[in-house]
Amino acid sequence: MPPATKPPSTTPALPADWRDFFALTKPRVMTLVIFTGLCGLLAAPERINPVLAFTAILCIAIGAGGAAALNQWWEADIDAGMKRTAQRPLPAGRLDRSHARDFGIMLSGASVGIMGLALGWLPAAILAVSIAYYAVLYTIWLKPRTPQNIVIGGGAGAFPPMIGWVAATGDITAMPVFLFAIIFMWTPPHFWALALFVKTDYEAVGIPMLPVVAGERATRRHILIYAILLLPLSLTPWWIGGTGWIYGASAAVLSSVFLLLSAQVGLRRSAEGDGMRPEKRLFGFSIVYLFALFAALVVDRFVLTP
Repeated sequence: MPPATKPPSTTPALPADWRDFFALTKPRVMTLVIFTGLCGLLAAPERINPVLAFTAILCIAIGAGGAAALNQWWEADIDAGMKRTAQRPLPAGRLDRSHARDFGIMLSGASVGIMGLALGWLPAAILAVSIAYYAVLYTIWLKPRTPQNIVIGGGAGAFPPMIGWVAATGDITAMPVFLFAIIFMWTPPHFWALALFVKTDYEAVGIPMLPVVAGERATRRHILIYAILLLPLSLTPWWIGGTGWIYGASAAVLSSVFLLLSAQVGLRRSAEGDGMRPEKRLFGFSIVYLFALFAALVVDRFVLTP
């Protein structure tokens, strides 16, 4: 059982404003979600009306924001016990929990409804699954119960390019499945690199992240294993003929660098005295990696496809 933490006040200490509601959507995370969703839409073999394309990306962003708000509503007491999250609107007492819950439900429902009416009910259904995956399966069920939470829960962040692709084409083919799989495989080493240098936060609130339960050395080994698997997986869209050489070369270089940085983390025995520099370097590059990989996907599509 997690240790008891002081729950945030249900009465806001300061009046909430739009910035607090915006913070509930986790805008930094949303940036990556929007970008990969847009790349999936642009890399798809069919073009759609720009207004519909904008609507699809807007729905992906709103849905991600709604799921993030529900995540913070549920984890308000956990966030209060972690230095990294203690100043979020709910643990800081700037926002009422029920308002955060209602805001998350409103955004989630609106995003799915608009997506269904404007783009079709298949991308809307996938969007609904992604919201439930993050807000319910990961936040409520997996995160407090298993050190494999981020492995299984990583699927929540892997849906956006699939949603964008399906919004453009109307069906699911091998390419969006592989784009989903790449982010799914990328998520554990990305997040475990972060978890290594914020381990004490998770220990304080009793969340069984892998570094807390299995230790740092085991976590580093897992990071290296996933990075090894990611390299051939990232090349799969090129191998099946879904992309050209621009994406293939970019994936090979980016994934090789990712693997090299992961090896520096995975093979080291001690992190004493260096401030976790290799782990922080890997975490920082992992974000650049995903942006660059999906940007290469779009460049490949527009340069090499008539």
